[in-house]
Amino acid sequence: MSLENFWFLLIAVLFIGYFVLEGFDFGVGMLMPILGRGHTGGDTEVAPDAPEADPDTRRRVLLNTIGPVWDGNEVWLLTAGGALFAAFGGWYATMFTAFYLPLLIILVGLIARVCAIEWRGKINDPRWRMWCDVGIGLGSWIPALLWGVAFANVVRGLPIDADAQYTGGFFNLLNPYGLLGGITTLLVFLTHGAVFLGMKTSGVLQRDAMDLAKKLAIPTAVVAAAFLLWTQFAYGSGWTWIAVIAAALAAVVMVAATWVGREGIAFAATSIAIVGTVATLFGSLFPDVLPSTTDDAFSLTIANTSSSHYTLTVMTWAAVFITPVVIGYQAWSYWVFRKRISTEHIPAHTGLPSLKVRSGVDSLK
Repeated sequence: MSLENFWFLLIAVLFIGYFVLEGFDFGVGMLMPILGRGHTGGDTEVAPDAPEADPDTRRRVLLNTIGPVWDGNEVWLLTAGGALFAAFGGWYATMFTAFYLPLLIILVGLIARVCAIEWRGKINDPRWRMWCDVGIGLGSWIPALLWGVAFANVVRGLPIDADAQYTGGFFNLLNPYGLLGGITTLLVFLTHGAVFLGMKTSGVLQRDAMDLAKKLAIPTAVVAAAFLLWTQFAYGSGWTWIAVIAAALAAVVMVAATWVGREGIAFAATSIAIVGTVATLFGSLFPDVLPSTTDDAFSLTIANTSSSHYTLTVMTWAAVFITPVVIGYQAWSYWVFRKRISTEHIPAHTGLPSLKVRSGVDSLK
């Protein structure tokens, strides 16, 4: 395998890691206003004497399920972006030009989400926490949708001229295939997050999460199947059928597991479905990295966008030594924080008092 092909494969693996790990983070953020209000009225019976926590406590439980790991999950995106820039500079330049507005919106959403997660508990004021919840929600819904739109358009191809310049506009990206890709990632991340919460919480909240996962499972599987089949028949190759079939079988297992309440199996199945979907997208690209819809001769490929052999060699040695350390540390973090949590584990809110203004004088209360 050439170094160019190796780095194409490694970038695919980095994005797979990002979508599997950050996918359930997005799902938890999107589900906070839904599962945070109280019992969702699902089919699962709740014990009559089960205590019902207030909405803020429920939301704090949801946030604490990802609290120790969410920032580490984002490292996969940073690494993938850095590897893309260093290994395939031409691909990076043209793609970021074409997706400037969507990527800017994603970045603003991610920044809002980071600030909201970090600052939510700093001030003991309901309105403050409400606006932080809005930031977490928007910072989860927007990237979950736009990542699918962006990757679908990469596979579909973009209007690129002979100088590797993007000649289209923002609305070129809002085509039926791109929008279906966005809806697919949105639903998959929602379901992924719901079964993750079923795996990480206990009591009433765990039952509510699995009830919601059961409702989401079939629509998610149907939409994802439509997107994968469209991708395969329009852009796929012979070997990508393996990834498509693996994702389809995982989706079937996910539906069955949610219906029988096996959250661990359901989470493994949604993870495999994400792996299969991303593998299908990157496999459909190869050996192109950004097809041109203007003229096939203008398409960006692994060969005409890669960095020098020396650069790729240095990067490879760095990856060989650093990657196992990073993966090992992250695996250790998940092991340390592997236990379930519930509303009983959440202490009384201890944030700083809210700052109010009375007669022009700041006073703490």
